[in-house]
Amino acid sequence: MIKEKALIMDENAMERALTRISHEIIEKNKGTQNLALVGIQRRGVPLARRIAQKIELSEGVRPETGILDITFYRDDLSIIAWHPVINGTEINFTLDDKKIILVDDVLYTGRTVRAAIEALMDIGRPPVIQLAILIDRGHRELPIRADYVGKNVPTSKTELIQVRVREIDGVNSVTIADIE
Repeated sequence: MIKEKALIMDENAMERALTRISHEIIEKNKGTQNLALVGIQRRGVPLARRIAQKIELSEGVRPETGILDITFYRDDLSIIAWHPVINGTEINFTLDDKKIILVDDVLYTGRTVRAAIEALMDIGRPPVIQLAILIDRGHRELPIRADYVGKNVPTSKTELIQVRVREIDGVNSVTIADIE
């Protein structure tokens, strides 16, 4: 059972964090040339689209965006489901000359990001892969860190971070809950 205990970010806080991330991406990459964002299914996809929109507002150029489904690259696939839900990958541009910004909602153990990098490498060989995360909750099992972080939220392993996005959940919020 999950018992919600605190609101970490409301809609305004989420938008401020995504705006900051978009500016940091522009600054670190010295503009938008050869820049593309790839959202990890599910909630990374709308977050990547929002960041791309914010970059366009700032720079006048919208980076290409793609969708990455890592289902078959997960190292825990046999544990999570006998019949996994496949949401599909949609990357309609070459990766070989792009600085790829992988976008996801929560960074926890690092295993999702490892799977995403492996999936990207099966599609092409980008010269740079960076990671943008809305929430970094710690507890890494792999040596992976985000280049861009909306908010660091130290958690215990008995807590759950729930990111909700309007496009999927009808509301924008980040909450923390206890798993009972």
